[in-house]
Amino acid sequence: MKIKKSDNVMVIAGKDKGKTGIVEHVFPEANKVVIKGVASAKKHVKPSRKNPQGGIIDINLKVDASNVALICASCGKASRVGYKTTDGAKVRICRACEQSVEGGAR
Repeated sequence: MKIKKSDNVMVIAGKDKGKTGIVEHVFPEANKVVIKGVASAKKHVKPSRKNPQGGIIDINLKVDASNVALICASCGKASRVGYKTTDGAKVRICRACEQSVEGGAR
C-alpha cells in the first residue's frame, strides 16, 4: 500500500472530493484508510465509562485508498506515488515532480 499513516492526502473521488487531511489509520488488507476530518458520520452512543454523558458523537469512516492521492511536500500537488531504489533503499517518490516523499508528519 502506497499511503502510510500521517501522510497528507486529498480525496479525489466520492462525496468528500477535494477535501484534504492527515491519515490516522491504515487498513492494508481492506485497502482502506481513515482520514481526520473526512467522511465523518454521527453515531449515537449509550452512556459508558469512556463517555459518561452519552449522546451523539462524530466518527471518521474508512475511505478506499484508491480514492485518495498523496499531496507532495515539495510541489504541493496531489499526485500518484511511485518507488525508486537509491543506494539499496526503496524510496517513495512523487510522480509529478520525481522528488522523494518524506514519511509524513511523524
